[in-house]
Amino acid sequence: MVEPLKNKLSTSKVLREVKSYLIITLSLLCYSLGWDIFLIPNNLVGGGVTGFAAIVFYSLKIPVSITFFVVNLILLAIALKVLGKAFGLKSVYAIIVTSLFLQFIPDIVPLDFINEIAISNGKLISAVFGGLLAGLGIGISFTQGGSTGGTDIIALMVAKYHNIAPGKVILYIDLCIITSSLLIPAKEVMGPDGLMIKETIGMRLSTVLYGYMLVATTSAIIDMVLSGKKQSVQAFIFSKNYEKIADAITKELGRGVTVLSGEGWYTKHENKMLMVVVHKTQQNTLYSLVREIDKDAFISMNTVSSVYGQGFEAMTKK
Repeated sequence: MVEPLKNKLSTSKVLREVKSYLIITLSLLCYSLGWDIFLIPNNLVGGGVTGFAAIVFYSLKIPVSITFFVVNLILLAIALKVLGKAFGLKSVYAIIVTSLFLQFIPDIVPLDFINEIAISNGKLISAVFGGLLAGLGIGISFTQGGSTGGTDIIALMVAKYHNIAPGKVILYIDLCIITSSLLIPAKEVMGPDGLMIKETIGMRLSTVLYGYMLVATTSAIIDMVLSGKKQSVQAFIFSKNYEKIADAITKELGRGVTVLSGEGWYTKHENKMLMVVVHKTQQNTLYSLVREIDKDAFISMNTVSSVYGQGFEAMTKK
């Protein structure tokens, strides 16, 4: 009986990993579409490694995908020891997939479509929608333990040791990257009459302002997707198979479980109840684990905040 349950849980774990990688892939596609359709065609400057790669592309014509890939590999090598091998594996996958998307999406999406949906609507609309897609992609990737690389990795390293939301860390870094674009020599751009003119200081400042709007939108969407760094879920589980469920939660989620004794008022029978607190991103996994073992289990879940202790927020003097 123990062996079939163990095999069932192992198969379930594999399926969850496959689902996780599929979700990460879709989130990276969303992120890349934001850049390839709305931002790069409008010569907008964003934050992160992609923003830095865009600046390099505008200045030296080096493809965004190449700069993105090389810089991220360097940052990832530094982060592996801090964030663990599991995160590193997903991040390597994310960096490779994002590099491929950034390289090939411009060849797949028709230029007429990009002109109609992005360029013709101006930089303001493009900055907003590009930021929405980029933030949505990063946020969803975070929920699966992955990253689009660059400042995302730095943000997660900072968030691991300090009580700062990842979106805010990304915002601060990105503001510095965007402002640094003013140091690049002015280039020739197409003017209103279709002729090539040299960038004016007003044009360059407006690009920086659009960039600020872009990263503000991106960081807000990231924190919205993550529902705030402090949010967790407290679950009460009633089941005759409480021992198997407790073992599965401990092994699969790495979370502690408390067994409480109770009595059903109607049946007058003594029951066991499990109490567990997990991160909000683990809520669906917890639900799936319980359903696999006992589909008749009774589960009550409530969103909680400010959870302190091992595996959650560290208690500080603040």
